[in-house]
Amino acid sequence: MIKIKEKNFNEIVDSIEGFKKILVLGCGGCASVCLGGGQKEVERLCVNLNILFKSELSSRVARGYTVERQCNITFIEETRSFIKDFDAVLSMACGAGAQYMAEIYPATPIFPAVNTIAIGIDREVGVYEEKCRACGDCVVGFTGGVCPVTRCAKGLFNGPCGGTNKGNCEISSSIPCAWVDIYNRLKSQDRLDNILKIRQVMEWQNQTQRTVIQNR
Repeated sequence: MIKIKEKNFNEIVDSIEGFKKILVLGCGGCASVCLGGGQKEVERLCVNLNILFKSELSSRVARGYTVERQCNITFIEETRSFIKDFDAVLSMACGAGAQYMAEIYPATPIFPAVNTIAIGIDREVGVYEEKCRACGDCVVGFTGGVCPVTRCAKGLFNGPCGGTNKGNCEISSSIPCAWVDIYNRLKSQDRLDNILKIRQVMEWQNQTQRTVIQNR
């Protein structure tokens, strides 16, 4: 799941300087689940913004609305009837959602109210751990379910460097060496032959914009 975190309030305020009618648009998908941009967070941000506007004796106003997802045109369409009533939009979706909103409404300034942090798992409520970089060439089937791109501090794709020390990374003694974990996992599965298979060098296609087509 994509993980997000709300931006500093002052940064949000600075981004909408000069705009009078602000739509705070939430996302009921990933943003809501990770408590970063769902309906509750939208309402809270609206309250804080309106308190600020009132303290400044300003006529500015913030109103909130939450769609199911901002990354899908079907759900974005429901905002078409009222988005024209606002001067700017604060998107509480991930970076993809904010960009899609900007594409659908090119004449409306769209500002992110959150930062997209990672693709990860839920360790507990409010505690998330990055697991995937969306590199486009998943190898965890060959590495015992341990991602070398995300877990290795150097992103090494074919085995460990010379800096592993007693199972930990040379970067920090508190960071487990991903390749030691890969070795141990494969050994426990009787699949150590996989660690000897050299994978093609990563082309890092995630450094350029991709269009992903799902074949049915």
